[in-house]
Amino acid sequence: MYKPLPNSLTIKPSKIDGLGLFSIKVIPKNTYFGLTHIAVGNHLIRTPLGGFINHSQKPNCKKIVFEDETHLKAIRKIKKGEELTLKYTLYDPRGSNE
Repeated sequence: MYKPLPNSLTIKPSKIDGLGLFSIKVIPKNTYFGLTHIAVGNHLIRTPLGGFINHSQKPNCKKIVFEDETHLKAIRKIKKGEELTLKYTLYDPRGSNE
């Protein structure tokens, strides 16, 4: 059965911008969340996970790039109720693994 988000996350209003991804429980460091973007030809398709994560200069998650797919992973422990954030890249949403 398809689930747009992991069981540990929800979408709600963000203080950063619009809607964001928030933890509904404590999430351990190195937790893998899933696919955020997939490249199809010259187009990037966002999943719900990729569509609601907001930018931060001090992110708690990072991108992991595998060929045409971008995935999301926690880089530190995330508190219950904390917004998940990612450091955006300027030109290519797949960017580097930083």
